[in-house]
Formats: sequence, C-alpha cells, structure tokens
Amino acid sequence: MSDRAYDVVLLGATGFTGRLTAEHLARRLSGTTTRWAIAGRNRDRLAALAEELPGDGPAIEVVDVGDLDGLTQLAGRTKALATTVGPFAEHGLPVVEACVRAGTEYADITGEPAFVAEVRDRFDDPAREAKIRLVSCCGFDSVPHDLGVAWTVEQLPADAPLTVRAYVEADARFSGGTAISALGAIASRKLPSNRVAGETAREVRSLPLRIHRIDPAVGIDGYGVPLPTIDPAIVLRSAAALDGYGSKFRYGHFARVRTLPVVAGSVAGAAAFGALAALPPTRALLQKVLPSSGEGPSDERRARSSFAVTFHGLGGGQQVITRVSGGDPGYDETAKMLGEAVLALAQDGATSHVGAVTPAQGLGSGYRQRLIAQGLRFEVVSAA
Repeated sequence: MSDRAYDVVLLGATGFTGRLTAEHLARRLSGTTTRWAIAGRNRDRLAALAEELPGDGPAIEVVDVGDLDGLTQLAGRTKALATTVGPFAEHGLPVVEACVRAGTEYADITGEPAFVAEVRDRFDDPAREAKIRLVSCCGFDSVPHDLGVAWTVEQLPADAPLTVRAYVEADARFSGGTAISALGAIASRKLPSNRVAGETAREVRSLPLRIHRIDPAVGIDGYGVPLPTIDPAIVLRSAAALDGYGSKFRYGHFARVRTLPVVAGSVAGAAAFGALAALPPTRALLQKVLPSSGEGPSDERRARSSFAVTFHGLGGGQQVITRVSGGDPGYDETAKMLGEAVLALAQDGATSHVGAVTPAQGLGSGYRQRLIAQGLRFEVVSAA
C-alpha cells in the first residue's frame, strides 16, 4: 500500500459527526507528513470544510456512496478509509465491498446490529483473504465497552472463570442521524445477537437480562437495567477471539439508573418507542418529529456532556472495579474514537486479527493508548 496517494480517507466528512472527525484529524495531522483526504458527494461543501480546517488542509475526493466503482477507485487510493455515512444498513455495504475489492483497511461508527451481522456474513472471508481489517463500531458503540472489558480482564487471573458487568451512564443528546439509525434498527426487529459463531478459545455467554440493585462494592448507587445495544455482542466476540478472558467468560451490559421510578419510566418509554417504531404510520410520525440527519447538539451542550462506564470484574477469588470515562460520547468522543481508529489502521502496522473484527481485536492495546493520549480515561478504581 506504500504507493497509494493517501494514508487516510474520511468519507462523509460534511455530516455532523464527519465534520468533528475531520476537525480531529486536522489537529492531529497538522505539521505531519500523513497524507489524507475528505470525501463525499458535494464538492462545494467539502471545499468549504477544507478551508475551515487547521493546517494545510486535506485533499478532496468526490464520490457517492451508491457508486461502487467510484468507491472502489477511491479505496484503491488510500491505506485506510473511515466512514460516518449512515444509516449503515442503507448506505454502508457498498463502502465495505469497495474496501475489500481494493484491499483497504476500513473503520466505521455504526451501532446497527443487522449491518454488522451482514458485514461479517458477506465479507469476513474475503477480508481475511485480502489480509485487511473491517472494524465496525468504532464510536461510543462500542469502543468504551469493548476496550473497557479488555482493560478489566487484564487486571484478573487469565486461567479462571471471569464475570464482568458494565454499568453505563451518560449525560448527552442524540443527533438526527443517530436517532434515525436507531429507529430503523428497532423497526427492522433486528436485535443484537450475542451468539458467537465458530470455534472459540473459551465458553462465552451473556448474563441473564434482569433489573437488579447494583452491588455496593461497585461504588455506584442505583439499579442496573439491561441495555439492548450492540455492545454485548461486540464484547463477546472479542472475548471469544482474544487471550486473557479467563477459562470461561460471562458479560452483563446495563444502564445505571438511580431510582426505581426512573427505572419504571425508562422501561415504559423504551417499550412505547419500540411499539411506535414497529408500525409504519407511527414510525413515519416519529421520523417527522426527530431531528434531521446531519443535525446535532450545540457546542455548548456537547461541552456539558459526559459519559462513564463502570466495570465490575470477578474471577479467581479477585474483584476489580474499573472505569472508562470522557466527554460528550456521541460526537466529540466518537470523533476521537473513529479518527484514532483509522490512524491506527494506517500507521500502527498489521495485526494477527484480520477480517470482520471488533475494535479490541483489530486495533488492540495500542488503540487504547491512542485514546488515552486524546483525553479518554481508563482507570482502576479498586482491586481486591
């Protein structure tokens, strides 16, 4: 890949999250020799964005996500490509196929279970043959959880059965694109599958999905409410593929809710949203009231936003509490996560894990160090 025009291409750079990712890359790459480009279908908007970015600015590539030949030519000009163009179930597969055809490393920020499953089913074998990585879920879904569990099990014995529970809390708002993607995923009834395909080094399984009082030893108060996101499936795939997750591994993924009335309201609200999203007339109404794709919270709102994921790990007679935390999860931190993922793909060298892989599989501990350098916090709260 050394003769390619670019080290990194960012596709979808003029969308809300795309712009933040472009700004992150521009700051990181200013004054370096890394060659990069921003890509999308509107040259004028790309040129305006390039003018606003610090440093010398990126090159501009014009392509439509429905143009497989154009995407393949673009992928063939870069070592690694990152995309923010969603909903991924509608727009993502040609981008993945182009990268596989061109032998180009790939990263995205999807949290859509159906899309991730289709990428794995259709492109895992061809990507292995091409010796490239297709790394999905390189945003808040699922980097803090996937890397956080990997960090937690590092603190526990590798030869014992291990159990990890994650408790997620965030003070943030969704963008229009995120809301529309979530609506589509719920409407399709494609819930995350925690089944791990193929032979694995150990037995991995989800913990029972039930609301429970959080163990006081965790150091946070409240209740754990099952969180049916894609994150548990990603964590279990990493646990099945990587060393260090014990002789057996169990994982539970929960939202932290402080009081029982909030628990009841959260469950009822989620059920109502799911029911409305499943019916075409009410789904159309929801689409009208949700923010438009490309919209997102203001700079001031994002500056007030934050997240924390607390992990409770048990195994071999030991207990550890760890935490991954940062600022605005859906945008500012997601931009860092995607930006550092594509830089890792382009700059950090090959790994033994190729194909359709998780962030922990495909990017490893070096990726965690990159994120720490950009302000995300990985900490051991207590160990006994």
